[in-house]
Amino acid sequence: MTQEKFNVVCIKWGDKYPVEYANRLYQMVKRFTTVPFDFYCFTDDSKGLDPEIIAKLMPVMHVAPEDNKYAYRKEAGLCDDNLGGLNGQRVLFFDLDIVILDNIDCFFTYPQGDDFVIINDWNSWGNKVGQASCYSWRVGTLGSIKKYFEDHPKEVVAKHYTASQEYLSEKVIEKYRKLKFWPSSWCRSFRYHSMPVNFLRPFMTPKKPNGCKILVFHGDTDPHLALKGTFSERRKVPWHKRWYKTLKPATWLKDYWK
Repeated sequence: MTQEKFNVVCIKWGDKYPVEYANRLYQMVKRFTTVPFDFYCFTDDSKGLDPEIIAKLMPVMHVAPEDNKYAYRKEAGLCDDNLGGLNGQRVLFFDLDIVILDNIDCFFTYPQGDDFVIINDWNSWGNKVGQASCYSWRVGTLGSIKKYFEDHPKEVVAKHYTASQEYLSEKVIEKYRKLKFWPSSWCRSFRYHSMPVNFLRPFMTPKKPNGCKILVFHGDTDPHLALKGTFSERRKVPWHKRWYKTLKPATWLKDYWK
């Protein structure tokens, strides 16, 4: 019996992340899984991508250019019913700025049937919002989410503004009545589960969370910054916040983010 080939997808759009991030993500998936997989990168510039990565353009968003903003290209656009020609196939999405710390075979086998599975967001109360750095769905089951955004872009942005993962979560709950989450220990936050509490950050090194498979970087600190002990390059940290918006180099990341 031929084993099913699994699909991993990511987005590299614009200049926020260099191509190195996509290539490192592919190499991490390759090292930390034993199942056969295809790796797709939806990108506007495929130059420099590892030749084993399948480059695709993002699905067209049928909205005015001024409405195609924030991260709705991801949370709505990826819901296209024929994403990259993958209709009917299950895909596993990773943000470019995650770091894989352990075997991820379970992320391919945990979802059943048409399950949509996502991280339970650490910034939200209850079980109503998914953190969209890692989620899985079957292509062809969420097309209505893209269509609704295309029909009501201003209404959606007025309600959710930049919180496109809240929009995705709301629509998935409408369809399935609830969100299904990965086991909490599998996906951890660098900010909440690696970095020490505020007053200890100048003195203690961020730690590797126990049992963690996917370490998520959200906010100002990306993996290359955590490695060298830089809190942010995107904005200047005000002087009165520098005592806690700081970190010591997490040099242990170099064993994984490569």
